[in-house]
Amino acid sequence: MPTVTPTYKTVQDLLKDEKFSIDDYQREYKWEKKQIDELVNDLTSKFFADYKPEHETKDVSSYDNYFLGSIIVSRRGGVNYLIDGQQRTTSLTLLLIYLYHRLGALNSNAKSKLESLIFSDDYGSYSFNLKIPDREPVLKALYEGTTFNTDHQEESLVNMVARYNDIAAELDAEPGEPDPMDSAIEHFTYWLMGKVGLIEIATDDDAYAYTIFETMNDRGKPLSPTDMLKAYLLGRIKDSEVRSAANDKWKAEIQALMHYGKGKDDDIESNFLKTWLRAQYGRDTRQRKANAKEEDWEKIGGAFHRWVNDQKGLLGLNKEADFVELIQKDIPFFARVYRMILDATHNYTPGLEGIYYNSSNDFTLQTTVLMAAVKRDDSEEVIRRKLQIVATYLDHFLVRRVVNYIRVGYSAVQYTMVQLIKEVRHKTPEELIDILVLRLERDDATLESAKGGWRKGVSDFRLNMFSKRYIHYLLARMTAYVEVSCDKGDRFAAYTNWLPDSKKNPFEVEHLWPYHFEDFETEFQTEDEFNQWRNHLGGLVLLPKSKNASLNDKPYTDKRPHYQDENLLAASLTDLPYSHLPRFKTFREANSYAFKACPAFGKEEQMERRVLYTSLIQYIWSVDRLKEL
Repeated sequence: MPTVTPTYKTVQDLLKDEKFSIDDYQREYKWEKKQIDELVNDLTSKFFADYKPEHETKDVSSYDNYFLGSIIVSRRGGVNYLIDGQQRTTSLTLLLIYLYHRLGALNSNAKSKLESLIFSDDYGSYSFNLKIPDREPVLKALYEGTTFNTDHQEESLVNMVARYNDIAAELDAEPGEPDPMDSAIEHFTYWLMGKVGLIEIATDDDAYAYTIFETMNDRGKPLSPTDMLKAYLLGRIKDSEVRSAANDKWKAEIQALMHYGKGKDDDIESNFLKTWLRAQYGRDTRQRKANAKEEDWEKIGGAFHRWVNDQKGLLGLNKEADFVELIQKDIPFFARVYRMILDATHNYTPGLEGIYYNSSNDFTLQTTVLMAAVKRDDSEEVIRRKLQIVATYLDHFLVRRVVNYIRVGYSAVQYTMVQLIKEVRHKTPEELIDILVLRLERDDATLESAKGGWRKGVSDFRLNMFSKRYIHYLLARMTAYVEVSCDKGDRFAAYTNWLPDSKKNPFEVEHLWPYHFEDFETEFQTEDEFNQWRNHLGGLVLLPKSKNASLNDKPYTDKRPHYQDENLLAASLTDLPYSHLPRFKTFREANSYAFKACPAFGKEEQMERRVLYTSLIQYIWSVDRLKEL
């Protein structure tokens, strides 16, 4: 009989000098931004509920625990093979590496506590506790603070770098802004190590480990908040025939959602219900400060069935007919809107392009904001117009911040978005435009500057770890705008690598200058100055991945002839569009855009290109575009 040992372990108990691996056939590390944002937000919210600035480190021992669930391991050769739990274990390791660097910057003694949770000394040989050979190069780069090039890498490695950056986006302090995590980071680290835990179910038999996994996932599944909400709502309907009809309607709607989410979102019915309740009824969110209380946002995100019971008056559930109406009318209506938004999230939809734009920037909060504006019984036309208006505003909001290097991760903007939800809730399209235009006009982040003027906006926007996806996005929007204006069709979705078939030939950011400082020593005094210029938005275009790889190291004069066959923004560096595309001439002249063929590309040409890009961006993200919707 195989032995099975269930043990509650804190993060420190679990990872201290323990080795975890996975079998070759295990799936890739697949966590997306949404999952890592939720984990970080849940952890920080739980921590700040107890934390007070005057607390000493020892006071952390009295904070509440946080339960991460369970993992299943099979012990072989002194290594724990993760049968279930590699996503959380990998994510925890990324979080610990982030905290290691954050504490190091503060010269904190707590930094040393993390080392044994990240790697260990095995008879003089150091190795990561997440002992997965294929993933060690990225762990090494992240741990040492060096850059890991994700080009042409496996899915797990790309996702690990992306999720590490998401953690940093959630927890890093804004430059020039106070952040409660600055003073709390040591306390948070000790809390994470000692008060966050899970149940490790360990066995020495592989087959039995998989039997446990299958049993836990296939049998005895506890009632979910969705099940309990259904039971609560139906239980208030006394008439058996009416209750049966309501039950049929509920099952049909939830089944439709589950079918729709298959392969995309395994928990779509729960996510829909949380999104709908937050959008239509949520009043506030817990602030990231010491001793803050849970508000509607957090309560709905956890046990939303209990929140509905507690807030039935807010939902207008006063009599039996109200419960029937909620199931028969409200839920079907908003489920349809939810599916409409998800469709536009994954498919570039005419009239709803703004939703796709925000999706390509991984803005996970947009669905809740969009659904807040919709009112039950809105016509299809009104729904679509409202969604496009709000999505367009969110696109402006995001771009203004990212070009000023202001973070837009979940935690950074959650409070702002909750306030926005209350402002746009149930407004008419005309009211939405007035509200959102005024918000933009009063916004201290613009395309030119932010935060008192020391951030320089588009004029100083360069390619780096933070800006890479946003540089790609700006280039895709500019390229699509130019081509649509010249009657060449809208290929934005292809440029952002979002279409299902785009992986066959995805697009990448192309540097017009190769990485050869020695070729530019007459123009730049230092290599650092050269890199600053080389990475500026004005020195970049989009090219197909295959073309970019073949041209990458060549001088501009050798690469330029190949640009004429590519997208119009890249081709505008060559002579071809100026002689063969009359529509391009009309477009340039009508808008006074300073396009120019560039036989050579030095400092002067890049400065001219910066001016061109700035003028394109100022038009695309002009407040007037929102007013026209």
